[in-house]
Amino acid sequence: MSQDDPKNPANRDNAEPSEGFATVPIWLIMVFGGLFYWSQLYLSNHAGGFDKQVYAPFDSLEEVAAMNPKSAGEEFRLMGQDVFNKTCSACHQPSGLGKEGTAPPLVGSDWVLAPGPNRIAHIALNGLTGPITVKGKEWNLTMVPWKDTYDDKHIAAVLTFIRSSWGNNAPAVTPEQVTAARKDIHPGPETSPELLQIPIQ
Repeated sequence: MSQDDPKNPANRDNAEPSEGFATVPIWLIMVFGGLFYWSQLYLSNHAGGFDKQVYAPFDSLEEVAAMNPKSAGEEFRLMGQDVFNKTCSACHQPSGLGKEGTAPPLVGSDWVLAPGPNRIAHIALNGLTGPITVKGKEWNLTMVPWKDTYDDKHIAAVLTFIRSSWGNNAPAVTPEQVTAARKDIHPGPETSPELLQIPIQ
């Protein structure tokens, strides 16, 4: 047998490598799949939705916004949003669109968008009963008073939030305006005719 013969056992270890196929073990595929899945969950929970404005240690833009300094006006409106979410949204809905048989809409309401907050402050303080027309539709429901639940600052804040949300664009309400409305003592819930006698400012 020749020294150069590839069949010679002495030459098998020095043979040229040849092209071929080798299968990847299924366990290795599963390990890589699991790592990929875990990495996507990690990024989803810790990458702030890939928003460049989100940075450690925050996980969302909302967390960043909550920790950033705010103006007095922004703080006041956030106070109003908190009151709305805890008290008003159950009836008027988080969207402010109201609900049939429960509460009229606040979005685009003439009562909400009046030049002054005098009438809407009376509603928040004393409640409302009987028929009232909102955006051309008559509602006949009762709203409870909130004068004993919230002070003038919180009522002013929630009215400010309502008058500046969902596309509404009316001036802010001050605690002093609510204090003035509170002095107008009313024995029970207001009615629409009574409210219309109150100066709009």
